[in-house]
Amino acid sequence: MIEARALLDELASRGVADVTGVPCSYLTPLINRVASDPAVGYVRATHEGEAVAVAAGCWLAGAPAAVIAQNSGLGNMVNPLTSLNHPSRIPVPVIVTWRGEPGRPDEPQHELMGAITPALLEVMRVPHAVLPSEPAALGGCLDAGWAAMERESLPYAFVLREGVVAPEPLEEREPHPPAVPEIVRHGAGGRPPTRTEALEHLLGVLPGTAAVVSTTGKTSRELYTLADRPQHFYLVGAMGSATAVGLGVARHTDRPVVVVDGDGAALMRLGTLATIAAHPAPRLVHVLLDNGVHDSTGGQRSLAAQVDFPGLAAACGYARVHDCGDLAGFVDAVKDAQAGDGPAFVRLRIRPGSPARLGRPRVHPSEVARRFRAFVTGGDR
Repeated sequence: MIEARALLDELASRGVADVTGVPCSYLTPLINRVASDPAVGYVRATHEGEAVAVAAGCWLAGAPAAVIAQNSGLGNMVNPLTSLNHPSRIPVPVIVTWRGEPGRPDEPQHELMGAITPALLEVMRVPHAVLPSEPAALGGCLDAGWAAMERESLPYAFVLREGVVAPEPLEEREPHPPAVPEIVRHGAGGRPPTRTEALEHLLGVLPGTAAVVSTTGKTSRELYTLADRPQHFYLVGAMGSATAVGLGVARHTDRPVVVVDGDGAALMRLGTLATIAAHPAPRLVHVLLDNGVHDSTGGQRSLAAQVDFPGLAAACGYARVHDCGDLAGFVDAVKDAQAGDGPAFVRLRIRPGSPARLGRPRVHPSEVARRFRAFVTGGDR
């Protein structure tokens, strides 16, 4: 057996600053150690795909993070692993358990995933190795994985069998109930602005030191068209993951970090609102441009009309929450969001539609990721 502390020390020696994921019984000793040790940066995620996106954001801030998850969670990881990490060439170490390993009795729900775990990793082009149970072999296994990540700039999976990590007690502290802030309302009535107008006004009030993460689809395309800058990270895939990426970035920089989200993307990953509010990110501003439709696919209605986004953000524990009905109020809200401790949430209702013949980013996602990382980790903050 290996000790959880030894595994965490090996990860830390390779630069891992955070551990993020969701529990699995095979991971219980490691989770218990991470959750009980205040010296370990532990980001409790609501699902495994969110954890991958958080870890991607940490890497973009120059502070690698490790993802820990059950292999059943590979289903949730497929989207960010293939449409965020792969095109952007973001290496992330993933410790994934092997429930349902052939030849080892397990519950019926793990039988198929256990049988296909190695093949699923291979089809996603995620190289992998089984973590050894002998302490003396642990360092070499991790070295090989890190060498592969350095060489390929892609995630690497360490597969964890049952009983490999020695038991650890859980001494987790009780969380403080979040304070529910008052929702500040700005403006009402009149015709909602366009997304382009909203982005123009947002860029006009952000300092040059701010890092901006924009959601997939028309939002990133319009932002790129308005101003292609090194501090912009455009998600071209992984819909719904921009907020998790922004949280990962915000945990490891003193720069302002602004996430530009959409209603459809936010609905896809509502749990991330709780994750953001639960983890320190005092300079994170979450901007939601809400037009009630899926604009990038033809304007089909989303379920935004069913959801009180500002109410959800307040209930989750965001420090500041604003709901805006016009551009003047939006500008005031963004200024206020940057002036105090976050995370802050700003929702602006916009109207559907986008400029005709809107272009797409011509900078490859891997280049976008590297120039963004250089900006975040560079000087002039």
